[in-house]
Amino acid sequence: MTTTDSAAGTQAAQPGEVAEPVVRYETNGAVAVVTMNRPQYSNAQNSAMTYALDEAFYRAADDDSVTAVILRGEGKHFSAGHDIGTPGRDVDQSFPRRAGLWWDHVGKSGGENRFARESEVYLGMCRRWRELPKPMIAQVQGACIAGGLMLAWVCDFIVASEDAFFADPVVRMGIPGVEYFAHPWVMGPRQAKEFLYLGERIDAARAERWGMVNHVVPRAELAGFTESLAERISAMPRFGLALTKKAINQAEDLMGLSSGMDSVFGLHHFAHAHNAEVGVDSLGGQDARSMRDARRGAEGGGS
Repeated sequence: MTTTDSAAGTQAAQPGEVAEPVVRYETNGAVAVVTMNRPQYSNAQNSAMTYALDEAFYRAADDDSVTAVILRGEGKHFSAGHDIGTPGRDVDQSFPRRAGLWWDHVGKSGGENRFARESEVYLGMCRRWRELPKPMIAQVQGACIAGGLMLAWVCDFIVASEDAFFADPVVRMGIPGVEYFAHPWVMGPRQAKEFLYLGERIDAARAERWGMVNHVVPRAELAGFTESLAERISAMPRFGLALTKKAINQAEDLMGLSSGMDSVFGLHHFAHAHNAEVGVDSLGGQDARSMRDARRGAEGGGS
């Protein structure tokens, strides 16, 4: 396997250590493997990781020898979602904008700040990644929560280990789901309502029954199964795969996905603004710890 580290971001290192990239990019024949690399924070997505992912996906798109892409997370979990509380949270930093021409969020206040940032690094990035003209497979183990769902959902397939679990608990913040609001399309409207109203975890087997996950395999077989699937896909004509992906994405958009996301993104930001007006912050006073504790209480003290 040939490895090229993505250069958009690194993690802090101790004296004498080499800083680790927040995203690793590797190629194995015709398959590119993109790895989120913040395992100590369950691969919570800060902006450095988001832009490193963007760079990796551009690299895969531009490499004529790559036909398929695997997105995975290092360590115990695929991704615990957006970074709302680690030491590497970089919400107030500027990055070269890639998803749109809206102005930078830094130095702006209130809704102007939130709308500018989330239009870029959340909804805008994910929408563009969905259009990567090469098949993408999400290789999911452990947690796939909130912002982690967004990354898995932009992929064409999801292969999950038996210990994987999925949740979008942000209704607890008074917010109607994550920014990339694909819920009714990836699992169906009734399942989406249950998923959001309860905010509880669903396991991989249930996610497969709901149609959100393609395959569930033992954890020990996850990497090998996903790589085999990607290799089989990569044997197909690259341009034929690109056109087929575009055809299915266009059909999904005709079913309302794109316009639905636009409408819900407005509701999402209305919820942020309401929280900020009547409470302590735009997240309804919640952070990673309080969300975890609330879930444990609702589920009877589970881990």
